[in-house]
Amino acid sequence: MSAKRPKGVNEDQSLRAHLQKLLDWGEAHVTFDAAVKGISTPVRGAVPKGFDHSVWQLVEHLRRAQHDILDFCLNPRYVELSFPKDYWPPEATPPSEAAWKESIAAIRRDREALKKLAEDTAVDLFARIPHGTGQTYLRELLLVADHNAYHVGQVVAVRQALGAWKST
Repeated sequence: MSAKRPKGVNEDQSLRAHLQKLLDWGEAHVTFDAAVKGISTPVRGAVPKGFDHSVWQLVEHLRRAQHDILDFCLNPRYVELSFPKDYWPPEATPPSEAAWKESIAAIRRDREALKKLAEDTAVDLFARIPHGTGQTYLRELLLVADHNAYHVGQVVAVRQALGAWKST
């Protein structure tokens, strides 16, 4: 089956718009904002039976990994983190209410920065990242969207296991 592209469609603009929507996670997945909405303090640090991580650990992992990918894309002096030590917090419970709020805010800020990267026509999405080992900007944007969708799903699963999830 061969579909025709509508006249006047700019492939580059279309790809960038699709990437921005993908980074918001709302198309076929629960959004990050919905997944973390209204989580009580005790639920944030609880690890249900059969699970490896608490909601806090998943949220903080999302923050760390997303920031690392953003830093890799933008920073010519990028220094690779050590896996898994630098990507996962050791404690199941957030150290403070402020740490919880800052982690959520940082995820949102970095997501917006990634969307701006996707939108920036000065960035060739198919170009290799100069300080990388063959990665392209497109690969990194797809990687962060895929990684985040997976772990946001885990946040929902942990909440469900704890009886702390109401689908909307």
